[in-house]
Amino acid sequence: MPSCCTPGHGGATAVALALSPAPRPRVADARRAARRLIDLPGGRFLMGTGDRDAFPADGEGPVRETEVGPFRIAPTTVTNAQFAAFVRATGYVTEAEHFGCSFVFGGFLPDEVAAVSPPVAAVPWWRAVAGASWRRPEGAGSTIALRRNHPVVHVSWHDAQAYCAWSGTRLPTEAEWEYAARGGLEQRRYPWGDELSPGGRHMCNIWRGDFPGLNTAEDGWRGTAPAQSFRPNGFGLYNVVGNVWEWCADWFAPDTSRVMRGGSYLCHDSYCNRYRVAARSSNTPDSSTGNTGFRVAADSTASGP
Repeated sequence: MPSCCTPGHGGATAVALALSPAPRPRVADARRAARRLIDLPGGRFLMGTGDRDAFPADGEGPVRETEVGPFRIAPTTVTNAQFAAFVRATGYVTEAEHFGCSFVFGGFLPDEVAAVSPPVAAVPWWRAVAGASWRRPEGAGSTIALRRNHPVVHVSWHDAQAYCAWSGTRLPTEAEWEYAARGGLEQRRYPWGDELSPGGRHMCNIWRGDFPGLNTAEDGWRGTAPAQSFRPNGFGLYNVVGNVWEWCADWFAPDTSRVMRGGSYLCHDSYCNRYRVAARSSNTPDSSTGNTGFRVAADSTASGP
């Protein structure tokens, strides 16, 4: 059985009805954009958490001093426009397209699509949707035409690796990701501090309301938000928590699953309180869902891309 039938935590973007081709930015421009990275000095930092809201089984703790060397990382996740340029240049076919399906949050599906899309027993809000892919995030009849600057989703870890090889980048290690996501703050719950909505201001794109039945979209989005939304953290990175899960280079469990960090727009404190900086999850490297994307990184060397 293809791994698109074993989803992780999360779901898909909002439904768009008209079918249209993918955005078509110039390939050279998109490739250069993929290499506009933020230089970070690295160093020692406190990784992990002993937070009372942590998930011990996820390996969030204990807090430990960790060191990372200098590296570079993208300010945003890879967008649909950037991924479209990669596909146009290489002819790459994603694993979801090979499998013929991917996982979509059922609440965003038209009734006729939901009716023929098998739910997952343990998490029935997930549906295996025939034809769902990065081009058609909710399956046939959906489009990314109005989501050019949104994160690409329905991409597996292998798909992310292929994009990195094309763009001369790599996935961040889990330690690099957490160092960058913290933005210079030590042991804070979020990239901006310990309060989720300081002064009533929404700082990230997560589920607002009663999961999975009601999303009030108080932060402005029911599905993905543009990759450069909300305030960046202290290092200039956008949406490192919420919006979409981000693949990392590391194994979560040897030979079975890869690390994902950051949570997504489907995270809610009643079910998946993983929009904290130290939170982590995983999925098999050929899996794809409507709330998983990636951002790229690179070594900090004069000869780098």
